[in-house]
Amino acid sequence: MAKPKLEGPRPEWLKVRIRANEGFNRVNDLIKDLSLHTVCQEARCPNIFECWSEGTATFMILGDICTRHCGFCAVGKGSPGTLDPEEPRHVGEAVRQLGVKHAVVTSVNRDELPDGGALHFAQTIHWIRRLNPGVRVEVLIPDFCGNEEALNVVLAAHPDVLNHNTETVARLYKRVRPDAKYEQSLELLRRAGSRKREHPLLTKSGLMVGLGEELGELLEAFRDIAETGCDILTVGQYLAPTPRHIPIERYYSPDEFACLKSEALAMGFRYVEAGPLVRSSYHAGRHTRGADTAAHDYSNDPVFVTESRRFETTPLVQLKGRDQAGD
Repeated sequence: MAKPKLEGPRPEWLKVRIRANEGFNRVNDLIKDLSLHTVCQEARCPNIFECWSEGTATFMILGDICTRHCGFCAVGKGSPGTLDPEEPRHVGEAVRQLGVKHAVVTSVNRDELPDGGALHFAQTIHWIRRLNPGVRVEVLIPDFCGNEEALNVVLAAHPDVLNHNTETVARLYKRVRPDAKYEQSLELLRRAGSRKREHPLLTKSGLMVGLGEELGELLEAFRDIAETGCDILTVGQYLAPTPRHIPIERYYSPDEFACLKSEALAMGFRYVEAGPLVRSSYHAGRHTRGADTAAHDYSNDPVFVTESRRFETTPLVQLKGRDQAGD
């Protein structure tokens, strides 16, 4: 039986201060002027004020209507419209006007398209690079229904980071991601990882916690992702965007996230960011620097400034005890 939705106010560590300053307004105006979408808006990201105030945004291409029905996602669902052929160039222009050093591009799922929108991704990478020489490009892609040729189209455009979120543990896929397959997401990461010999590339994936997963399942998902050769892992707290979405079953504390980060690093990830407000594209530039690969040599890159957040580590046995107690 599913646990009831958590009642009462959110913990203090999940409260975000609104900072709609000049930087935020500048990004907002630019997005409107170029008829673009951002996942920051569509997914109701809690970090939007921080990121936009710093002049960064995660661009969402292929429209703002998704063909899938994930129970956690606030993006609109239904029948998408036609692709905007000017969108890839507009993203490149926005990156230039914002002075972005690490551009992140994601999308809705477009399962009705033969390539799932892969060519549109490749064209967007092209325009970002054409208008912004030296900018690093990260793409957060859908699974393209397992279409390897579509994945190859994106990889042939040579993104610096290929990100695909696993989202949750295998047992919860039917409820959380009913149109996706756990093994299919792992296979995409494996295929992308196998291309690292041809072109310098970092692979990345992310998970949400608080959906009803058990600790053992979560660590198993970490191991599964690590075994694909994935370089970077992000772990953040699930927050239901509306009462109609899957309810939150548990809040993880900062100490627990610190413990999860330690466990993931021990499995071989090059870099792990775990915390209550962590999202896949939050601090994305810092992730690449932290991965510290010889191929990218971000370790000495002055563009990124790393801020270390230290929490007292919760022993793993305490986390296990809480799971067994049914918290």
